[in-house]
Amino acid sequence: MLWVKALHIIFMVTWFAGLFYLPRLFVYHAVTRDETSHQRFVVMERKLYIIMSIGAVLTAVFGFWMMGVYAWQAYSQSGWLTAKLVLVALLVAYHFACLKVVRDFRNNKNRHGHVYYRWFNEAPSLLLIAIVLLAVVKPF
Repeated sequence: MLWVKALHIIFMVTWFAGLFYLPRLFVYHAVTRDETSHQRFVVMERKLYIIMSIGAVLTAVFGFWMMGVYAWQAYSQSGWLTAKLVLVALLVAYHFACLKVVRDFRNNKNRHGHVYYRWFNEAPSLLLIAIVLLAVVKPF
């Protein structure tokens, strides 16, 4: 089971790498004015979204595997696991919000400036801190 946990953590790190970098690309994309730069960001954002989605799916696969084998039975009565799963659901919603932004930029329908995306970029950091603290400390 330690291999499954290690793989869960590895793919979680790859997922978060994308969640940290993609919104940063949005910041830079929001200030571009020429078509060449716009097209370059469209390609970069699409490719990064695909790669981080693979990390997200594999994180979920190994996470559900651990839950099915031991975690749910051991911790389902603990509030920390429920709270962690709610935060993970918010993270998945954020992941899909990134997809909407990728599509909006691709279709020239972006409605936000770089300042908005600088704030948008902070959400995964806050979720990461809360999720890791819940998983490691198990406070309740």
